[in-house]
Amino acid sequence: MSKHDKLQKITNENGIINALAIDQRGALKRMLGEEASESEMARFKTLVSRELTNDASAILLDPEYGWQAADARHEDAGLLMAYEKTGYDKEVPGRLPDLLDEWSVYRLKEQGADAIKILLYYDVDEEEAINIQKKAFIERVGSECAAVDLPYFLEILTYDSELSDTKGKAFAELKPHKVIESMKEFSAERYQVDVLKIEVPVNMAFVEGYGDEVVYTKEQAAQYFKEQSDATNLPFIFLSAGVSAELFRETLVFAAKAGSKYNGVLCGRATWKGAASAFLEGGEEQALRWLKHEGRENIQDLNETLQDNATPMKGLFS
Repeated sequence: MSKHDKLQKITNENGIINALAIDQRGALKRMLGEEASESEMARFKTLVSRELTNDASAILLDPEYGWQAADARHEDAGLLMAYEKTGYDKEVPGRLPDLLDEWSVYRLKEQGADAIKILLYYDVDEEEAINIQKKAFIERVGSECAAVDLPYFLEILTYDSELSDTKGKAFAELKPHKVIESMKEFSAERYQVDVLKIEVPVNMAFVEGYGDEVVYTKEQAAQYFKEQSDATNLPFIFLSAGVSAELFRETLVFAAKAGSKYNGVLCGRATWKGAASAFLEGGEEQALRWLKHEGRENIQDLNETLQDNATPMKGLFS
């Protein structure tokens, strides 16, 4: 199956990516409780996959805990697999990425992956000695994906090397620049990226009318969304960054009205995080009830929002 066919498998019938992300490892363990076992982690992912992929075009999982969940997904849902190790070494400057030791793109494809995802922490203003390592890393993975004709999704999480808090006002002021310039960099042909998985260019908690403190007027925020869309010739999709399901949907509507031509989402915690709390409090049975009701409602509401606001990918790949 060609890269074009694999990309089609990841989109819905309308050419939009409405994918579910549950490749979290360290973060999920914290949500389920530090005492959560590997089998409980795998089981939780399986519940989410089984209950929610009926309404998703694809699911993003990890090879450490995700193969059982991959097998449980709906037959029409595509499979993206994470290829990076979770987190980063806090003792080493630069939040440098690393790959899972026992896997390659070839092996992930062999196991049934329809696409590869890499997460990169990136600060466009960090010293070049650090950023050149990241650029070379992304090039290597791009070459590996191209060699076996597998789509390459690059997820970029921005930060500032001088700030510890990426949720506060100080970073909110820098975020549009960080996000937009990162998109420009990794849209270059040399990286061989097929789809960018990206943050929205503003912190919506600081947009006029959305939070108590204003960093951006609505007009300024809208301009940043348009600049972001114009910054790349690649398809791009939004990540939810752990915000509430309601705020994420409102953000998608805001983006479309601003002229953003985003092609869908890879949505994680905004869809299923309530199930993690239920699992922690009442076990599998309680988590399952949450997924069957609130979880399905979240993803169905998200799909309706995407249908009205996202730009189809049809025709973008030859």
